[in-house]
Amino acid sequence: MKLNENLIQLRAEKGLSQEAVAQAVRIKTRTYQNYEYGLRLPTLPTLIALADLYDISLDELVCRERRA
Repeated sequence: MKLNENLIQLRAEKGLSQEAVAQAVRIKTRTYQNYEYGLRLPTLPTLIALADLYDISLDELVCRERRA
C-alpha cells in the first residue's frame, strides 16, 4: 500500500473528513487533499502529526515493513 492509500484508509476508519484531518494537523485542506491524491508528500512535521492523530508509528503511516 502507498502512503496516499493509507491516508485515505486511516481517515475512513476514523470517520473523519479531509477538512477535519487538515485542521487537526494544522495544514490547509487543499494541501491534505494533495497528499491523498498522491500529488505531494507531507513534510516530516506533518507526518509526525498524522501519526499522532491516528496513534500509529511513522513506519506504519508510510507503510514501511521491517526487513528480516
